[in-house]
Amino acid sequence: MPIDATKPYDDENIFAKILRGEIPSTKVYEDDWAYAFEDINPQAEIHTLVIPKGRYVSWDDFSAKASDEEIGGFVRAVGEVARAKGLVEPGYRLLANIGGHGHQEVPHLHVHIFGGHPLGPMLVKRT
Repeated sequence: MPIDATKPYDDENIFAKILRGEIPSTKVYEDDWAYAFEDINPQAEIHTLVIPKGRYVSWDDFSAKASDEEIGGFVRAVGEVARAKGLVEPGYRLLANIGGHGHQEVPHLHVHIFGGHPLGPMLVKRT
């Protein structure tokens, strides 16, 4: 169910629990700023999630409140994961869902990295 990205951070969300080690995950990458792990319900051959270690609900929350160091560290981590997965060439897709219309389901900022095969058009045009 999509969430309201304007609500306060919920320390009981599934990604907060993963960061605390309360729920297992298949770690791909970790540094001071980010944690990356494989999606448990992959939508592409490669489907990895990258989350900041800070308490941010959405991209909007993160871009407004995170320090320059946190933002830089997180963006670099996303790039590092994509390179480590060998996705720079032939290409990949990044996706961050924000709020109800964006169909955000977990109230912790996360970026999906999709790749491994041609992904097709971005969105289906609505008529």
